[in-house]
Amino acid sequence: MNGWVAIAGLGPGDDRLVTPQVSDALARATDVIGYIPYVARIAPRDGLTLHPSDNRVELDRAGHALRLAQAGARVVVVSSGDPGVFAMASAVFEAIESGPPEWRNLDVRVLPGITAMLAAAARAGAPLGHDFCAINLSDNLKPWELIERRLRLAAQADFAMAFYNPRSKSRPDGFARALDILRHECADARPVLFARAVTTPDENLRIVPLTEARPEMADMRTMVIVGSSQTRVVGPWLYTPRSAG
Repeated sequence: MNGWVAIAGLGPGDDRLVTPQVSDALARATDVIGYIPYVARIAPRDGLTLHPSDNRVELDRAGHALRLAQAGARVVVVSSGDPGVFAMASAVFEAIESGPPEWRNLDVRVLPGITAMLAAAARAGAPLGHDFCAINLSDNLKPWELIERRLRLAAQADFAMAFYNPRSKSRPDGFARALDILRHECADARPVLFARAVTTPDENLRIVPLTEARPEMADMRTMVIVGSSQTRVVGPWLYTPRSAG
């Protein structure tokens, strides 16, 4: 039996946003590997083994998937959103790079998904309609100094900004520092979108001026999108014009 690894994005939460390509891979899989809450979204069935694991063992998880595929298993490594955006695709390729040479000959494919950033933007309107950047505010895998430098440069370049992992119980202060940096660099009341649990029954969207944005408005289930200087609120919608002066 020829094994393979599919690195799949499950989308932002609504099962209807899982792509047919991903659904097909899951239907053919012998094994599904991923972070506990993502694997919990996969329905058990005969012939399928589920391998949930903690969020801080990405390289171990990737190596497990590659060893199973090498032995002939059909493995789907699941992430939320898109697997190439702050998720498992990079970890799998990092494991391949540092692993045995034969792993480079495995059938490995990346199956895209709808990111939380794009789902949140769509629910609010079109805040990413012009140039934008995405920044992970977690300092678990990079130093805060690098995050702060990127925040300042992105604000100075007048990008709209999408923030992943803004605030958690273990990192309660970083987002407050990020907001302080943005208020200093932007010096205006541009709109900020707090989009929590988008596409799930717990969905909540809130748009406030940057001057009124507060750290407690976000948690780990919140996508934060900060507009550029051109981003506007029109009725209930948030959008950034495609042209810039």
